[in-house]
Amino acid sequence: MDYIIFLVAMAALIYGADFIIKESERIALHFKISHFVIGATLIAFGTSLPEMAASMVASYHGKSDMAVANVVGSVIFNITLVLGVVFMIAKAMKPERDLFNIDSAWTIVPVVIFFVMIQDGEIGRFDGMLFLLMMVSYLLFLFNSSKEELEGEIDEDLVREKFNWGKSIALLTVGFVLTIGGANFVVESGTNIAHALGVSEWIIGLFLISLGTSLPELVVSLVAVKKGNAEMSIGNIIGSNVANFSMVLGGASLINPLTVDLQATSFDLFIMAAASITLLFVLANKLYNKAGGIFLLTILALFIEHSL
Repeated sequence: MDYIIFLVAMAALIYGADFIIKESERIALHFKISHFVIGATLIAFGTSLPEMAASMVASYHGKSDMAVANVVGSVIFNITLVLGVVFMIAKAMKPERDLFNIDSAWTIVPVVIFFVMIQDGEIGRFDGMLFLLMMVSYLLFLFNSSKEELEGEIDEDLVREKFNWGKSIALLTVGFVLTIGGANFVVESGTNIAHALGVSEWIIGLFLISLGTSLPELVVSLVAVKKGNAEMSIGNIIGSNVANFSMVLGGASLINPLTVDLQATSFDLFIMAAASITLLFVLANKLYNKAGGIFLLTILALFIEHSL
């Protein structure tokens, strides 16, 4: 029964997050907030809303391992699985934006800050505030560097729709209920599954929860490939990972300080660092092709083989 609850709760969590983002965008458009501002804020917030809900609920229940593992696993899956698949199936990718010169710092700096913070075995509330400040820095960076690209992310169907307050409030309410309720049941059923299988809550967070909360990024990236916009997925993954560290860990650590067992989790943390460095290598050499995909999927295979 816990497996069914977990799957249903994960679906509720993801769909609830989608409702919240769509209706927030609709309300912002109604108040004539610029497309760019909507894109810069909602894209950054929306890509990591499922992870944030799951980790904050886990932190509230005192499950630090699950909260941190969700972020570590999401970063790994976003880079190795999502981008690996995109590079393997996409046709020639020649992004107009110089991703290495403009965005490369955001692939590695959050990881470095994370490793510095956990040297004492804890991500405290002060660390959480610093992470949230990093999100502010990233938003300012987006404002200054990505205006045209972010405007292209807005759902034009929403622009043309007639606004209805009753509908928006109702859907927002449904979205928050699904997201918060789904996150609670994901954590509870995930804990029960871990106990039944005799594995740690870290493993459940690292694989089941993080893989589930990475599904939106995977779906969006595959749709982008189908539409011939595969290069957009690279920027989306970079932004999602920044939000995972800053908003997800930042928010979760403000609820309760998060402990990290450096010895027990060393291999998973190493894989996360290796994936980030490999992405940096891909950006530097413009390996937006099957070679880059093979690099990333190889890291994913090593991660799965060692961890399971």
